[in-house]
Amino acid sequence: MAGEAPEAVLFDIDGTLVDTGGAGARSWALAFERLYGHAVDIGVLTDAGMTDPVVARRTFERDQGREPGARELARLVHAYLSVLPDFVERSEGYRVLDGVDELLPRLAGAGVLLGLTTGAIEAAAHAKLGRAGLNRWFAFGGYGSDSSDRVELTRRALLRGERVAHHRLDPRRVLVVGDTPLDVAAAHGAGLVAVGVASHHHTREQLAEAGADHVLGSLAEPFPGLV
Repeated sequence: MAGEAPEAVLFDIDGTLVDTGGAGARSWALAFERLYGHAVDIGVLTDAGMTDPVVARRTFERDQGREPGARELARLVHAYLSVLPDFVERSEGYRVLDGVDELLPRLAGAGVLLGLTTGAIEAAAHAKLGRAGLNRWFAFGGYGSDSSDRVELTRRALLRGERVAHHRLDPRRVLVVGDTPLDVAAAHGAGLVAVGVASHHHTREQLAEAGADHVLGSLAEPFPGLV
């Protein structure tokens, strides 16, 4: 980008914009309990940055010892979505991460198109953002419900952004902001600029080693291309 203002910025949600305080994990646990009579620990086989469909499938396989059928997977996703909004609203650990409330209006005011690129199912993404009133900033997105592959869902976000903008976006001026090496890999896989934010489980050094084009300690730090 070499100092140019971005045309669009795509944000991850969990660990980048908000911390839900474990609402997602508790929702998956209750979904399994309601369907199969016992809770599960999704942290056993999942990593930060995985898409919701991958989380559901891997946890089912570990718990049931086989792959889920299409209807079983659909029931599990619906059970998760049915309880997630309440867990988000009641979560004592829910918080908007540093710099978010200041950065989003600054980017919007500068004419930068704002979107999401997240492994969350679309309904889950909006539930997580809704408590803090953050949905209003995002005109489009790519979601775990679009693809279980983060590169592909990031490409979907880019295409939707171009439909909103009514023109092709310069990939050198489209930033993908996330807190994990998987976010960095997705940005580069889609041919976009990766901004790593050490706001959750990964350090600046880990994000730099993953190849992030820019690394920030938090979104309160000076943002690339924003004067």
